[in-house]
Amino acid sequence: MTITSALFVLGERLGERPTTTPEIPHQQLDQIAPVELQEELWRRMSGLDHVRTGPSVVSLPETRALHMEPAHAFGPGSAFVRDSTEFAHLHGRFDGSLHALLPEADAAEAVEKGWAELHPIVHEGRCPPTLVLLYGPRDEDELETVWELVRRSHAFASGQIL
Repeated sequence: MTITSALFVLGERLGERPTTTPEIPHQQLDQIAPVELQEELWRRMSGLDHVRTGPSVVSLPETRALHMEPAHAFGPGSAFVRDSTEFAHLHGRFDGSLHALLPEADAAEAVEKGWAELHPIVHEGRCPPTLVLLYGPRDEDELETVWELVRRSHAFASGQIL
C-alpha cells in the first residue's frame, strides 16, 4: 500500500538519515528541526479533530503527546502506545523528531523512503512494526511530508484507515 491521499505521494527524503540513539530514549541526535518548524508542526498536530494534548505515557517530560478522545479511538490496538489513546508525540526542542504509529504498510514505506525508522522495541519484538520515529523536518517541504504522515497516524488511530 502506497501512502497517498488526493494530492500526496510519499517521495524519497533527500540526504543521509540523521543519527539516532539505538535504545530508549529513542531520539534524533543531529539534523535537528528548526524550532519554528517544530512549533508549526505542533500547532497543526494539536488542531487535529477529536484530539487532546498532554504528556506522553512513555516519553520524556518535555515531550508533547496527542491522545485520541476515547469516543473516537476506533483504530486497532497497534495504532496506540501501550494500552492508551496516545498515537503520536513530539520530542523536545533539542530533538525535533516524533514517534507515531502508522498502518504497517505505511510505516514500512516511510522507513524505506528515508523518513522514519522503526522504534528499537519493534526490533525486540515488544511492539508491532507500526511504531516509527519520524525524523524532524529540516525545511518547509519536509514539514509538509511529516505533517501528512502525522495525518495518516491520526486517521489510523481514528479507524479511518487500517
